[in-house]
Amino acid sequence: MIKNLQDEIMQAALDLKELFPKYHQIYVTAESLTAGEIASSIVKIPGSSSYFEGGFVTYSNELKHDILGVKNETLNEFGAVSEAVVKQMTNGALNKATKATIAVAVSGIAGPDGGTPTKPVGTVWMAVQRRGGESRATLLQLHGSRDEIRLQTTLHALKALIETTVA
Repeated sequence: MIKNLQDEIMQAALDLKELFPKYHQIYVTAESLTAGEIASSIVKIPGSSSYFEGGFVTYSNELKHDILGVKNETLNEFGAVSEAVVKQMTNGALNKATKATIAVAVSGIAGPDGGTPTKPVGTVWMAVQRRGGESRATLLQLHGSRDEIRLQTTLHALKALIETTVA
């Protein structure tokens, strides 16, 4: 399964590159559980500097607050793995990355520990936002090993960037 996911991720990253000449979008990532996997996947493709401004790995709540401006009240009320937090992450990423036109953010529980009855392992919130628009969040309930959950999240994020670009 991991090899298939890696192949799908590479294809999605290539697809993202192919959209640049027509749509001229520039991307930024705000990552927690993927810890830079989304950004890494994008920059594996030659020429990505034309359409990728950068990424923020904000694994801790402190960095989500300090770097991306996620409100401490939001973190305390909803937790890091929540719709409200990923929406604030995309907004913060676009505020910091001034050339980017589309942001994607992810926060979740990859396991094997950390899950709760209300947020089991595999719970992932993802948001995507176009500059000047509203952040749209999606709840993913993924299954598999820690690596599989992280790779599935990366693939979902790349597909969300593609869908937002062509929308």
